[in-house]
Formats: sequence, structure tokens, C-alpha cells
Amino acid sequence: MRLTAGEYLCKVLEHWGTEVVFGIPGVHTIELYRGLGSTGIRHITPRHEQAAGFMADGYARATGKPGVAFVISGPGVTNISTAMGQAYGDSVPMLVISAVNAQGRMDSGQGWLHEMPDQRGLSAHVSAFSQTIRHPDQILPALTRAWGVFTSARPRPVHLELPIDVMAMDASDLPLPPPPALAAPLPPADVLQQAAALLAGAARPVILVGGGMRGDVAPLARALDAPVVMSTNARGLMAPDDPLAVPLSPSAGSVRQMVAGADVVLALGSELGPTDFDMYEDGGFAIEGAFLRVDIDPAQIACGPAPALPLLGDAAATADALLAALPPAPGARDGAARATQARSGRNGLEPFMREALAMLDALRDALPEALFVGDSTQLVYAGNLGFSPARPRAWWNSATGFGTLGYGLPAAIGAALGAGERPVLALVGDGGLQFSLAELASATEAGVPLILLLHDNSGYGEIKSAMTAAQVAPLGVDLFTPDLESIARACGWRVERPETPERLLRACTGAQGMPEPLMIRFGDDMIRAFAMG
Repeated sequence: MRLTAGEYLCKVLEHWGTEVVFGIPGVHTIELYRGLGSTGIRHITPRHEQAAGFMADGYARATGKPGVAFVISGPGVTNISTAMGQAYGDSVPMLVISAVNAQGRMDSGQGWLHEMPDQRGLSAHVSAFSQTIRHPDQILPALTRAWGVFTSARPRPVHLELPIDVMAMDASDLPLPPPPALAAPLPPADVLQQAAALLAGAARPVILVGGGMRGDVAPLARALDAPVVMSTNARGLMAPDDPLAVPLSPSAGSVRQMVAGADVVLALGSELGPTDFDMYEDGGFAIEGAFLRVDIDPAQIACGPAPALPLLGDAAATADALLAALPPAPGARDGAARATQARSGRNGLEPFMREALAMLDALRDALPEALFVGDSTQLVYAGNLGFSPARPRAWWNSATGFGTLGYGLPAAIGAALGAGERPVLALVGDGGLQFSLAELASATEAGVPLILLLHDNSGYGEIKSAMTAAQVAPLGVDLFTPDLESIARACGWRVERPETPERLLRACTGAQGMPEPLMIRFGDDMIRAFAMG
């Protein structure tokens, strides 16, 4: 049977383990959908291509697999570029496959449907690479290269565009090999030995972990008796009650004091980005001891504090290799006491942040298996300062790095599709929800039992506070808010507005096994009530 290039691409994706594709069909992607319909891949239709990207992002973070999105040329590509920017900033594997005008028409300037000058060039700025597929036999090499980025380099979005005429070309004779098996890279053996010797000789070691650490850091931390400071995207790598865990932002003074007092600091898979390490932009984070930095990206090692010893390699594999290279432990190094002192900085946070953290802690304790997916909103800012989920890869949001609004709901939909039986909580403000309000219908259509925790302060509350603090009269931040509850019900959601923390928690735990998504709407008074016990 004749197989078109569009059909062949979909068969390769299925063969390589793709389970879900997020996209909005268009006349330029019909050949892709011809192929998709003959596979077992599930298709999810968002209401906007930006949401398709956010869904793919959430799915990738929940599963560790690349999230895949299909978009049309022109506006489909520009719409998804914001989501690609967030995934690029957070090192999320995402495959965006778009159409482009037929060869001979693309970049012609004649005004063909969806024509945009240098579409590939635009996408290249928010992707590891962007490539135009000019013949069916280029599909497999391009996908192999993409999987190389996803599995053995710094994972970031990849964009492949197929001209309309190429999608329809014959690909019947092309092979269908297994996915590429690529080993995680390691630093050279002599560099590992140098690092192990420095760590073994340390009296006050500290470990900084970021989202690039995909393994278990606890064995190395225990061998070194070293406190572990977790960035936003690393929260949960150490259990909240682990004596060596420091789930407090490195922007906090107590954490900075511990890091500055360390004689050896080991960073594993962290870009040391300012939205984590210097969120107040005061320049107060400093590493004064010997700095060992492990990163899979050579360009990233050269950014920020200069390491005394750079270790180019996968963070998890390198941590395991360092553990194996360590000599017998020299004894305790007061790691638990130093971690306790660093954690005490949580008590010095401003009252609203402490109140919000009390709410998040209660939600975690009620739903220990939950994934927390957040927008840029006040509850999330508090969590980034000092919250830790009970499990790894269970807290992430768009409030660091690129910092998009409208992320929370669609990303939580994607996460729910990959989370299995684990509950998914979307933490969203009323302002951010209005960026992606139409995705309420997408959640119902997808059949995901999502819990949306809607913090309603009638506008852009965090920006309003920042304006007031800067002695700027608030402008453009007090919004007309439509009847969000009625809109949610019209989209097939259940809606609750509990009056007490106990009822809110019961609503969350009671949502388990329910077929429809649930919106829980609350205000500042509910957050304060959690802190009052």
C-alpha cells in the first residue's frame, strides 16, 4: 500500500512510543491527520495552539517523554512559539511539527495562505533546532536528531516543518527502525576522580540540584552528609521530611548563608537562574568555596558563577559515578543541622507567603501523590519560595524563567493525560485563567479528572502589589471578571466554593474517581484560614 510522508511520520512517532498528540487540524496539515488516524496515537484538540504547546509541556514533565504537537503554518507556529519559549527556558522535551507552504511558494511574498517569512527562522529562537523537511527520506534523520536532543543532551523543543507537497510524497519504501538508544554522557574518568577527591575532603559540602537532575540524589547526599538545596524544578527530589532536604529558595537569606559557608558546593543540573537564585535581584547569592558544576550543556556551564571544576555530563549519571568514586565516608559533617538552620528561613517569609505555604502543605498531606501544576500566580510564587511535594517531578509552573501567563490550565490537562491515577491540581489565578479560559472545554472533551484551584483576587494581584510597593498607582490590574463559575459549569465542570479549609480538602480528596473536572474557587480569606489551623 502507498504510504505518504505524512503517514510515515506518524507511524514512526507511534513506533517510538508517542501516545498523545496535541493539535488543531487545518487545511495545511490534512496529510498529517491522514497518518494520525491510522495509528493508535490519541489526539487532543485544544482551543488555541498556544495551549497545544502548554499541554505538550505538561505531558512531557509528567511522563518524561517528549510532548508532541501538530500545528498549521503561519499563525499556528506563531501561536505555539510562546509555549515553546517556556519549554525552552525550562529544558522540556517538545516536538512541534508544523506545515509550511509548498516548495516554490514558501517565502515567496505572494501572499499564499498562512505564508510567513522565514517561519523556520522564527522557531529556531525557541528550539534546540528547527529544520525544513524537503524530502521524505529526511524525516527519519530529523526525528533521530530530535530524540538525541531529548534523551542525551539538554532537552528542549525541536521544530520540524513539512511543506505541503512533501507531506503528500510517497514514503512507502522508507524503513521503520526502533528508536535510537543513546547513552547518557559522563565526564572523563580523571575529572570524576578530581571531583570525588574534593568532595571527600570537604568539611561543609552543599549540593544544589536543578530540574536537569532526573535521578536520585539522596544516596550521594547521605554519603557526603550534605544538605540538598532544590530549585523550583527540582522540588521533591528529596522528601520534605528528609533531614538533609532544603526545599527553600536559594533567594532566601538562610539558604544563602549556608551556601556561602560551604567549603565545597556541587551543582547538579541547575542553570543557577536568577528567577530561582536571585528572585529579588539583590545580587546576594554567592559561592565562596570550591565550586563543582555538573551540566549536560557546555554553554550553560559557562554561564553564571565560574566553576573551579566543570563536569560536562548528565547530572544523574554523573552523581552515580561520583558516589561510586568516593572513598569510605569520613564521618558526619553536621549536614542535618546545617539543613535545619537553612530551612528556618521559611519562618522569616512575609505573612501571606507563609499562609499560602500552609495551604500547599495541607494539600500535599491530603493528596501525597498529587502533581501540582501552576500558572504565574501568588499561590505559586509562595510555593516556589518554600514548598516541596511528596514525590519527585510533582511541582512545576510557569513563574520562573520565561514566565508565561495562561500556562496552568492547559499544562495541567497535558499532565493529567500522562499522570495515570495520580491526581493533578492546577494552581491558577483568575487573571491567568482568562488567558486560556476556552481550555475548560478542552479538559471536559479530553475526559481528564482535573482539579482547578482558582485563587480569585479580581485581577492581577501580584502585579498590583508590585506597583504599590514601587509607589506606582495601580493601573490596568483591576479586571472585570466574568462569572467564571457559570462558564465552568457550561463547559461541563463541577464547581465548588467551600467555606472552610476542611471542606476544601474534602472537595479535593472527594474528586478522586469522579468523571468530570472540578473547579474550586476561593479568595485570600481561605488562604489565611489555612494558616490559622
